[in-house]
Amino acid sequence: MNVDNHTIWNEAARTGIVFGAFSSVCLLLKEGAGLTNSTFLVQAAAIILWAVEFFGCILLMKKYMLDFRKKFDNVTMEDTYRFGRRVGLLSGLILASADAALLMALPQDTVADVVNELSATVTQQLGSSYEAEVNRVVDRLPVYTFVFQWLYCFLYGSLLSAIMSRYIFMQDEFQDGGGNGDSNDIVDNQ
Repeated sequence: MNVDNHTIWNEAARTGIVFGAFSSVCLLLKEGAGLTNSTFLVQAAAIILWAVEFFGCILLMKKYMLDFRKKFDNVTMEDTYRFGRRVGLLSGLILASADAALLMALPQDTVADVVNELSATVTQQLGSSYEAEVNRVVDRLPVYTFVFQWLYCFLYGSLLSAIMSRYIFMQDEFQDGGGNGDSNDIVDNQ
């Protein structure tokens, strides 16, 4: 089966759901650690889950790009790159939505405490004229979080797919013996 633009979008959507779910679970676990009120646990969970998410996405991208290449005929390096970029775009949509929903679900008391603390710090450092700006930013925080999280996922997915698409095709060159029919075995002619 040959690959076309429609096929790339379909495969990227399926894979993007997996990536988005994986990243959203990591996000929920980080938030769950925050409920313990243990600073050490929160920081440890944030570092560990960041590493799991970061390296897990690399391994998942490699696996799904290889599967994509094996599933379809005549897949080029550009096709795998476009596939990976679209995975980043679509999975970022899921993760950004989950992140913004978590921000909107925070109790108003918690948000008010954070805003008051932030306003006091900003007012102390920069003067009282910036307090209104802080409140304006906090009111739009879910929107900003959504946009920046989505942009980050897209850029990370684009960079990762650029690296992985080249890696996948380079591996074939070394495994095939350069395509000239010679084997890579060393023969001792004594």
